[in-house]
Amino acid sequence: MKKALLLGDEAIGQGAIDAGISGIYAYPGTPSTEIMEYVQRSPKAKANNVHARWSANEKTATEAALGMSYAGKRAIVCMKHVGLNVAADPFMNSAITGTNGGLVIAVADDPSMHSSQNEQDSRYYGKFAQIPVLEPSNQQEAYDMTRDAFELSEKYGVPVLLRVTTRLAHSRYGVELSEPLKPNDLHLPGDPKQFVLLPSIAKRRYKILLGVQEHIEEDSENSRYNKYIEGKDKSLGIITTGIAFNYLMENFPDGASPYPVLKIGQYPLPKDAVNKIFKETEELLVLEEGYPFVEEYLRGVIESGHKIHGRLDGTVPRDGELNPNIVAKALGKDLPPDYSPPEFLANRPPELCPGCGHRDLYDALNDVMKDYGPQRVFSDIGCYTLGALPPYNAINSCVDMGASITMAKGAADAGVHPSVAVIGDSTFTHSGITGLLDAVNDNTPVTVIILDNAAVAMTGGQPSAGEGRIEQICIGVGVEPEHVRTVIPLPKNHDEMVRVIKEEIEYDGVSVVIAQRECIQTLVARKKRMRKKK
Repeated sequence: MKKALLLGDEAIGQGAIDAGISGIYAYPGTPSTEIMEYVQRSPKAKANNVHARWSANEKTATEAALGMSYAGKRAIVCMKHVGLNVAADPFMNSAITGTNGGLVIAVADDPSMHSSQNEQDSRYYGKFAQIPVLEPSNQQEAYDMTRDAFELSEKYGVPVLLRVTTRLAHSRYGVELSEPLKPNDLHLPGDPKQFVLLPSIAKRRYKILLGVQEHIEEDSENSRYNKYIEGKDKSLGIITTGIAFNYLMENFPDGASPYPVLKIGQYPLPKDAVNKIFKETEELLVLEEGYPFVEEYLRGVIESGHKIHGRLDGTVPRDGELNPNIVAKALGKDLPPDYSPPEFLANRPPELCPGCGHRDLYDALNDVMKDYGPQRVFSDIGCYTLGALPPYNAINSCVDMGASITMAKGAADAGVHPSVAVIGDSTFTHSGITGLLDAVNDNTPVTVIILDNAAVAMTGGQPSAGEGRIEQICIGVGVEPEHVRTVIPLPKNHDEMVRVIKEEIEYDGVSVVIAQRECIQTLVARKKRMRKKK
C-alpha cells in the first residue's frame, strides 16, 4: 500500500483516479480548484486517457459529467459552493434521471468567506435532491470517501455529493492509497428513456428515487463513516460532522472524550445513532462546519425540554469557521493565551498586482466617470473586483457570476445613464453572454467593458473558455461590429482609452469595449517556461 502527502483536494483527485474515472469536469473556484489541477498533472490519469479539461461554467461541467455517466463511465464534477447554484438545474434533475456510470459531485464550501460572496452549506442541496452526502473529516477520508462515492452512486443509481470545506481542502496529510480500479467499459442505459424527463417519465423516475430512500438511509445507518464513540460522562453528548471532529479532538490530547460523541460523515443522518445519543445524555452540543444543518434537524425531531446547544443558541458563533478555541469555549474549557496580533497591526488588504492592466483600465474609466457622477459602474467576480477598494473605488457591485451586465441593463431600464458593466473574459463566457443577448434584444443603452487577460486569473491562471474569440462572440450575439472596440490597457494608451470609453458611453445602444492585455502573472510564468525550454 502506497502513501502520499496530499491536500484534501488532491486526495479527492487521487481517489477519483483510483476509482477508475474516465472524466473530470470543473470550473475553477477556490477552494475546489486543486482537484482538477491534480488530475491534470497525474501521469496515471494521462495513461488512462481521463478527460480533464476546464468547462465554461459549473452547469456545463455537470451536464457533461452526466453525459459521461449516461455512457456508463465514471465521472466527477468539481466546484465551489456558489458554483453549485449555477449547476443547480442539472444537479437536481440528475437525481431524477439517476445515473448509469458512477457520478460524484465534489463541492468545496467556504465558511468565513475567504474568497466567496457567502458561506452557504451544500449539505442542504444534497438533502433537497434526496441523494447521499459524504463529508470527510480528514484527507484519508477524503480519498476513501471519493472511491466509495462511486460505489454508492452505482449501487443506488443516483449521483453522490461529496462536501469538503476550505481548511480540509487546503491542508496536507499522509494518505494511504488503495489498489486502483479499471475504468468502466462503455455501456448505454438499459432503459432508453431513463434520461428523458418528459412529465410522464419524470413521474416514474421520481418514484424510483423515492423507492431507494429507505436503502440509502439504511446504508447511512451502517456506514463506517458514522461512528458512535462511548463516553462515561452522560451529562453531555456531542454530535460532530466533518472537519469539526478534528477541532473537538484537539481539545482532548489523549484522544479520548469524556462525553459520548457521534461523528457523522455520511448523510442522511443516522437516526438510530442520533436517538441513542439523545436517550443516553442530558444535553447535546452540535459542532458542524457551516450552517446549523444537523442542529435544525434535531430541534425538529427531538422532544422539547432536551437542551440542544450549537450555532442557533449562541454556544457556537452563528457565522464563520470553527476552530479548536471556539470548541473549547463551547465545552466550558479554559482558553489558551490569546496570541492574536495587536489592533495597530492591521491586515494588509489585497490589491491588484503591480503591472496589472486592470489598474490602467480603472484609471481611464475613473477619468471618464468624473463627468457623469458616482455609482454607475456594475462589476463582477474576478481579480478586477479589487477595483472596489482604494485607490480606485471604481465599481459599485459584485453579486454573482455575470451579474454585472444584467444589473447594468436593469439600471439602464430604470433610467440610470450611463450604465457601465465591467466583467472579465472568463466570467463573460461563464455567465455574461446571455445577459449581453438580453441587452442586444432590447437595444439597452449599456456599455460593457470586458477585461480580457486571457486567463481565469483569480484562481491561478487557468485557460479562459473564450480566449481569442471574445470579439467574435460579442458580434455573434448581435452587438454592432462598429461598437465592439478593443483597447490595450497601458499607461501610454490612457488618452485613447478615455476617448473610446466616452464615445461608447455616449452611443444610444449596446456597446462593448474589450481591454485586451495578458495577465501579468501568467505572462511572467510563460516567460519562465520559455527560458527553461531554451
